[in-house]
Amino acid sequence: MRLVRGTLKLLLLMVAGWLLLVVSIHLYGRRDEARDADAIVVLGAAQYDGRPSPVLKARLDHAIDLYARGVSRRMIMTGGTGPGDTVSEAVVSRRYAVKAGIPADAILVETEGLTTSESLSTVARMMDERKLEDAVLVSDPFHMLRLKLLAWRAGITGYTSPTHSSPISRNPAQERKFLIRESLGLPFALLEAI
Repeated sequence: MRLVRGTLKLLLLMVAGWLLLVVSIHLYGRRDEARDADAIVVLGAAQYDGRPSPVLKARLDHAIDLYARGVSRRMIMTGGTGPGDTVSEAVVSRRYAVKAGIPADAILVETEGLTTSESLSTVARMMDERKLEDAVLVSDPFHMLRLKLLAWRAGITGYTSPTHSSPISRNPAQERKFLIRESLGLPFALLEAI
């Protein structure tokens, strides 16, 4: 009987911890820490035949708005080339931003990363080579807490600025799905950061 009670307590503690994590991810995704920084880093998302997906477009539009507001004079686009793609997410992002009026020489591209962790490691090297210290990180709200931790692990002083115009943010069912998925992956990011 004592073993059953102990197991139930442990299970309840684990569920409570997971629920706390879900709430933390949700609340952190509502914070906008945008401020003057050395760069605006846009996390990649899918592209379709050289055009940004709706999710990537929302991230790019938010980053372009930050640039227009004078948050930074430099942008770094991230995202590699997925299976079957002929162009990287970062190159598609750069093209989109240039068409929107951002000077081409203000945009750097990171085309190696296929994961957030890989992209941020390369971004950290790029920033270090150019003596850039801090960055505003742009992605979807559900991504912000893990993004902040991975940036810290990579040596980037990061300030998160989520886009709220993404199709994910405007669809509560889809947002919940991504939030749950993120809550299952975040503990591994925490372990990596240690």
